[in-house]
Order: sequence, then structure tokens, then C-alpha cells
Amino acid sequence: MNPPLDRLRDAMAQKGVDGLLVSDPTNIAWLTGFTGTFARVIVTQSDTLFVTDSRYTIQAEEQVSGFPLESFASPVNGDTFVGEQARKMGVSQLGFEAATTTYAAYENMAAKMSHVTLTPAPDLFGQLRMIKTPEEVATIRKACAIADACFGHLTRLIRPGLTEYDLQIELEFYLRRAGAGIAFEPIVVSGERSARPHGKASDKPLETGDFLTMDFGANVDGYNSDLTRTVVVGEATDRHREIYGQVLLAEMAAIDFMKPGVKASEVDALARRILDEKGLAQYFGHGLGHGLGRVVHDTGRMNATSEDVLAPGQIWTVEPGVYIPGFGGVRIEDDVVVTETGVDILTASPKELLVLPAR
Repeated sequence: MNPPLDRLRDAMAQKGVDGLLVSDPTNIAWLTGFTGTFARVIVTQSDTLFVTDSRYTIQAEEQVSGFPLESFASPVNGDTFVGEQARKMGVSQLGFEAATTTYAAYENMAAKMSHVTLTPAPDLFGQLRMIKTPEEVATIRKACAIADACFGHLTRLIRPGLTEYDLQIELEFYLRRAGAGIAFEPIVVSGERSARPHGKASDKPLETGDFLTMDFGANVDGYNSDLTRTVVVGEATDRHREIYGQVLLAEMAAIDFMKPGVKASEVDALARRILDEKGLAQYFGHGLGHGLGRVVHDTGRMNATSEDVLAPGQIWTVEPGVYIPGFGGVRIEDDVVVTETGVDILTASPKELLVLPAR
């Protein structure tokens, strides 16, 4: 029994896709558990086949179960080999993943798979991956716990004179030491540089009166967390507290509003209204959140134009921010899973304004 495969076959039947060639690495990992860089999976309503090359034969045997496995080695061409395997399976037509396949890759596959007609298939995996199983939620919860522990560790190190680089290196080392992967390159920005939502760490030393924003995540068994916290170094002014407090109000109100049936765009709009009470919405230029899973920016967007509707099992980031050029920025981000009645917050780091080092 393979629940992801069963769900995929149901989706294929609903969309009229008789045979599918899966090539996107994220979709392959979700479907089979395989984490190598090259594989192809052929799926019909009655058969499946997993194909990889000789670099990953042993790994595939360890990670993939429930799928017949074939591998090839140089000088055999991968697309030619996949086409030949499809012919042996009696498959003459396959849908390919049009959403993630470049035109050049399609042309190459079509030229090499002489026995197979390739047709563009609709995105079947996006909605499937949005709804997490209890096992997926549990894994992401572990990734969140590691990120929370990492933040707690960092709060004990923050002091004037420490550079952004120093903090980023310690952050990455902590995640590795905890047995996790690094979900994405961490964002560590301070002072005026904290007005850069996706700024990279520099050799700038932390200074008294700086906002310091840290955005990072852990990867556990292929699933990610995504946590952001902003603190003040040394001493907070009334302006620091006003901006931080309004961002926190927006984040908490958005989370409280989330439940099945609510439109993602409505959650985004609520956060902006609250920021606008202090004239801060003009400094909030990105969406309120995104889906989270096997990739950090997974399927689902929480912004003004989103057509997504909240449903049980979805995992979202909620991350309002205010970025004022010449002053600095604040972002507060948590990961939440939608339940039958609301949401469960998976991240647990403190959200009250921290002034560090504590006195």
C-alpha cells in the first residue's frame, strides 16, 4: 500500500491522464522517498516503474519500496532508456510534468523516446502535496523544534560587536550539530540592513540600537521549517517597540483568523489592515506567507492575489514584516498547520520583543 501513489492515481483519473512520467525531484521524493538527483517514475493505473542511473542504484534500493526498479549506466542515454522501458510496459503515451519541465528538456525527451508520445499533463502534485499526512506534519514539527532550539541558542550569543557572519556560522553549525540539514541560506541582517527582507549576512558588527532579523530553517528527512525572529541589540527605543508591537499584532491576528474555508487572500488583507493602523502597511511589500513542506516555498501562496483556500492538513508560514529604509526592519514568522477548527502553531520561539543581551 502506497498512499501517495493511490492519491496520485486518483488525481490522474480525475484529470484524464492515463500514463504519467514523473521527473521533478521534489515530486519523486514525495511519491517514492528517493532523495537522489536523478530519477524518473512511470505511473499508470495498473503499473509503475522507477528508473535511475548507476550512481544511485544502491541508494534507490534502500529508499524506494513498492516500485519495480531499473537502472542504467553510461554510455546508455537516460531518456532513451526510459522510453524503452515504457515500450516494454506497453505504454505508448505519457503525460509529462509541463509545470516543471523546460521546453529544452521536453524536446530532448521527445527526440529520445521514439516509442512514446509525450503530451503535457496538468499539475497533479501541487494540490496533493499541499495536504500533509500526519507523518509529514510530525516530521515538520521536528524540524520546527530544532529551529526553536537554535533560536534559543543564538539569543545567548547576541551582543554588540558580534558580526552577522559570526551569527550565521554559529546558526548553521548548530543545525548540523543537531542532525538536521539547512533548509535555505539563513538571513542574518542588522541595523539599517534589516530593512532587506532577503538580505545576506555581512561582516557588519552588531551595534546597540540595531534591529536584528534572523530567518532560517531546519531540514529533517526532506521536510523543512521556516522561522523568523527579530530582536533589538542592547537598547530599544519607543520607535522599535511601536513597530515591533504592530507587526506582532498583525501576525497574531492573522493566525487567529485562519481556519478551513478562509481564503488565503483574506488572511493577507487582515494583516495589512492592522499594519495600516500605524501607517506601516506601505513598508510591507511581500506576501503574508507560503506553503511549507519538501521545499521551503512549497505549493500555496498567501498574498493579495492568491486563489488558495485554507483546508485541514495544509502547512503555512505566517510572516508579516515592516522594512523601513534607513532605519531597519521587523519580521515575525511562525509555521502553522490547519486543523478542522483553526490552526496549530508548530514553532514555539518566544515572540515578545527581546532586547539582547538581557540585563
